[in-house]
Amino acid sequence: MAQAGVPYAAVPRGSSDGRVHFSDEVHESDADVEDNGLFEHRETMEVADNDTLYYGMSLGTRRRMRKGRVFWATVVCLVVVSVVGIFWLYFDGINWMQRSKKRNVILMVSDGFGPASETMARNFVQQVHGLPVGYQSPLDEILVGSSRTRSSDSLVTDSAAGATAFSCRMKSYNGAIGVDPERMPCGTVLEAAKLQRNMATGLVVTSRITHATPGAFSAHVTHRDMEDLIAEYQIGNYSLGPMVDLMFGGGRCHFEAGPHVNSCRTDARDLLSEARASGFRTLDSRSDFDALDANSAQSLPLLGTFAASHMDYEIDRDPKQQPSLAEMTNKALGILSAATKNTNSGFFLMVEGSRIDMAAHTNDPAAHVREIVAYWDAISAVRAYVDAHPDTVLISVSDHETGGFSVAKQLGPEYPEYLWNPFALEPVKHSIEYVSSKLLGQTTDSAKQYEFVRDTVFPKWMGIKDASHKEILAVAQEADSVQLRQLLSTAISDRAQLGWATHGHSAVDVNLYAYGKDAHLLRGSHENTDIGDFIVQALGLNLEQITSLIKNDKVVQDTPAIKQAWMGRRDLDAPEHHPHMH
Repeated sequence: MAQAGVPYAAVPRGSSDGRVHFSDEVHESDADVEDNGLFEHRETMEVADNDTLYYGMSLGTRRRMRKGRVFWATVVCLVVVSVVGIFWLYFDGINWMQRSKKRNVILMVSDGFGPASETMARNFVQQVHGLPVGYQSPLDEILVGSSRTRSSDSLVTDSAAGATAFSCRMKSYNGAIGVDPERMPCGTVLEAAKLQRNMATGLVVTSRITHATPGAFSAHVTHRDMEDLIAEYQIGNYSLGPMVDLMFGGGRCHFEAGPHVNSCRTDARDLLSEARASGFRTLDSRSDFDALDANSAQSLPLLGTFAASHMDYEIDRDPKQQPSLAEMTNKALGILSAATKNTNSGFFLMVEGSRIDMAAHTNDPAAHVREIVAYWDAISAVRAYVDAHPDTVLISVSDHETGGFSVAKQLGPEYPEYLWNPFALEPVKHSIEYVSSKLLGQTTDSAKQYEFVRDTVFPKWMGIKDASHKEILAVAQEADSVQLRQLLSTAISDRAQLGWATHGHSAVDVNLYAYGKDAHLLRGSHENTDIGDFIVQALGLNLEQITSLIKNDKVVQDTPAIKQAWMGRRDLDAPEHHPHMH
């Protein structure tokens, strides 16, 4: 008997299938079930919903329980996913996310370039070119902080330990090239970028390519003087194989077989032939450089050595013979960009203004300022690249300051004048290195030497019109290269009123510059190892993994190393650096 207002039809337990059945039929009466007398009938039907009879609970209860189970299952899933996600991020997720993004990192190292040198160069350019007082250099515009430079064994670092702090993000001892304080190899950011992210890699310098800074990114030796072994690393003669795709700079003498007039190797290995056999294209002239297509990666791997030893100072450079730092940097950017154009890898490039440091070792202000301006040109080129490629970051930093340089000099016991004279540097035509090479051993005729100094060296090469007889005679008679360079330095520095405290390095903090993606993260005062940390985090690298792969590689050169004397006597006097004297 159907009753009005009951939204289902009830069937006695004795129905044919033994279950209570429900239908969607709604009866006409609005009477409540409680009022319709259904349950007062003698054959009272036990009315209950299907879930109550079949599952032992009401439909509403079951729905509430189902919602509760769904809620708690969701909570558990979220907790599990969160925990797994945290562990994944901690162990490899951040690295994976970094590796999944194309990034270019360009580290520029202004060797030996301290804050006073930036001031001096800015003053020089502003005064000589009549620019507004508010003129800013390409570096001034991107200043973000400073870097503290001490090594693991001294408050005053050398270039080897300074570069190792950048490359291995580790403090090591003075002289260390890509090794830790225990003299064991440490993985570098260049090697990790190549192996872990498949990035293209490059080194562009004006020193020998085997010198301390490029060596610290591409080799592992216990002392910087082991440049023969550094060269072997650079062409891939170790467990990782070739890691550097592009090398521009000087230093051909460490790749040529010795003994030979153009070689400074202490063995007979011909690394240029070995490099070509392993796939390198080698260049040794300006014409070779000019013939390179800057928009093609077909020439990689590439080894360009444009001088037997260091490349010439900018003040001495013949543009028909050697490319500038900016030209090499621009070409490297083009080639590495082409190599990574259709990839998600990007590139790592280290560019060094190497000879800023060497000019300061000689206390040569005219060569020093022109090396800085040449470095600015390279900075401008890289900044333009960053503007066109927002996935790129430029970092510019010095490994240390050289010379204890000051933009002031007291010339006598009287209270000093508050001035310095940029115009004393403008007419200088050659570096002290060049001038001394022309004076030493050229003639035994003292009268002719005196005339040469009086008529050519001082007025034409150094722009000094008021040299005294005492100054001329001292320069003409000096036979020791270090003492001769000191006389020439004093002649220029006194007239410019620029001071030098040492022919070595100092402990002063150096400026830190950055431009491009995430450059703001470098704001403030940093240890030099923080530069390496920044690169590791930007690219998601694991240097410890690289270190484990190279732990058994050779770190000591089999043959004697050429020792470098103070003030760079080897760098400045070595025959391979002056091929015109042979």
